[in-house]
Amino acid sequence: MNNNMTQGNIARALTAFTVPLILSGVFQQLFNWVDAFIVGNAEGELALAGIGAVTSTYSMFVMIIVGFTSGLSVLAAQRFGMGRIEDLKYILAFFSMALGALFLVVCAMGAVFVEDILVMMDTPENIFLHAKHYLQIMFAGIPFLVVYNTFCAVLRGLGDSRAPFVSVLVCSVINVVLDLIFVAGLRWGTGGAAIATVLSQIAMTVYLVCYAVWRYPVLRPGSVRDLFNRGTAGEGTRFGLPPAIQSGTTSFGNIILQRFMNGFGDQIVAAVTTAYRVDTVLLLPIINFGSGIATVAAQNIGAGRPDRARQALKTGAAMIAGVSVFMTLLIVLTGKYLIAMFGLTPESVEIGRQFFVQIASFYVVYGLAMAVRGYLEGLGDMTFSGMAGIAALLVRISVSYACVGVFGRMVIAYAEAFSWVVLLVLYLLRYAWKSRGRTDR
Repeated sequence: MNNNMTQGNIARALTAFTVPLILSGVFQQLFNWVDAFIVGNAEGELALAGIGAVTSTYSMFVMIIVGFTSGLSVLAAQRFGMGRIEDLKYILAFFSMALGALFLVVCAMGAVFVEDILVMMDTPENIFLHAKHYLQIMFAGIPFLVVYNTFCAVLRGLGDSRAPFVSVLVCSVINVVLDLIFVAGLRWGTGGAAIATVLSQIAMTVYLVCYAVWRYPVLRPGSVRDLFNRGTAGEGTRFGLPPAIQSGTTSFGNIILQRFMNGFGDQIVAAVTTAYRVDTVLLLPIINFGSGIATVAAQNIGAGRPDRARQALKTGAAMIAGVSVFMTLLIVLTGKYLIAMFGLTPESVEIGRQFFVQIASFYVVYGLAMAVRGYLEGLGDMTFSGMAGIAALLVRISVSYACVGVFGRMVIAYAEAFSWVVLLVLYLLRYAWKSRGRTDR
């Protein structure tokens, strides 16, 4: 397999790299879908709301990991473009161990103080135990996700997006089987769904690690010195920390918004969090095309081909725009049926349908924002990307609280859509500034 994206047709390279990423994301989200589908139909809407009420809390940890490793992926792609493949071994060894140890401690503390977290989240009393059982167990799988995402980052930097897809595919099958056993069969409720997910995550991680060290001998650590390469630690932190901070801040903001949403009652929680599950899957092609642009741009910047990096942005933006329009039509026409699959009441399904109609109109805006963001991150401009994300979050929170009297429960959708507009404007201004800098030089 040719992983070099510094030559050949850009559209073909983007598609070949991005499609496995999209499929990986779909199957990763299938974890949540299967949990929600089986729990909603086997245990009822309150149990489903219990999972939804803690999704933002759990996602905060996951998104920090994904954010940091997305920065590592850009670094790995630049090193690959430069021909410095040996550096990838140091990136993988150091950050797998360092991040894994850090999150092991953090998640252990989270499991101990889970009740305090739920109280702080203003979790409704009638779904409190469902939420507690689910979140407490889910914390156990996060350290494995650290290792998995670090390996994914380096493999993506190499241009290999297929292996993560295969690992997620295998894991999804395991997750479905275990959900049927623990939830539908043994009736362990939300705790059973969490156990199934964690065991599946462990299997996914083991598979990917074994594949990576077998397929790419250069990734095998040669000595303990590989774990303490100061240059790698510094560069990796410089690339990884800004998106990690942005992702963590965004996720913390989502917790604030989750608390805001919890105030509308369990029916709104069930409806909107279920709608977000569907929305998250539909946005995956957009997000992953952005990641593809970042990787192609990074490899070409490393290879000294900035013109090809800019072409990746233009081609990728056109592709993302087309995908965004298709996703808008799809969700407007089928959204309510997708929500109904999760066992919600007709009233909750209607709330979710209204949410989709409002937010899907802005998918194209979000898609173009992700395209420009991908290009900027491929250049190594991680700090601005993170700052723009935080600014958009602050706008979203402000609009949610300020306009609830005007839009009611639909303010959740309008606030997010407006934050996407702000995000696109900020990225375009940054792109224009960088383009002017090139002209001046």
